[in-house]
Amino acid sequence: MNSTDVRFDLAGKKALVTGASRGIGAAIALAYADSGADVALLARTTGDLEEPADRIRERGGKAHAITCDLTDDRQVA
Repeated sequence: MNSTDVRFDLAGKKALVTGASRGIGAAIALAYADSGADVALLARTTGDLEEPADRIRERGGKAHAITCDLTDDRQVA
C-alpha cells in the first residue's frame, strides 16, 4: 500500500462487501483493505471471490471470502 493512495483510515475496522467478486464490489473491497480494514468479501460464486481476496492478501491485508446468495434466507442464516 502506498500511503498517498489512502483516502481514509479504516485501521482496526471490519468491512463486509457484498457483490465483491468483480466490478464495483471488488474495487470497494480493495479500497477498504488499502485503507486498513479487514474485509469479508461476499458473492454467490466462490471462484470469483478468490481473485480479489488474494489481491488484498498480496498487499498485506486481511480478507475472508464467503460464498453466499443473499436472496436465500437459509444461506444468510
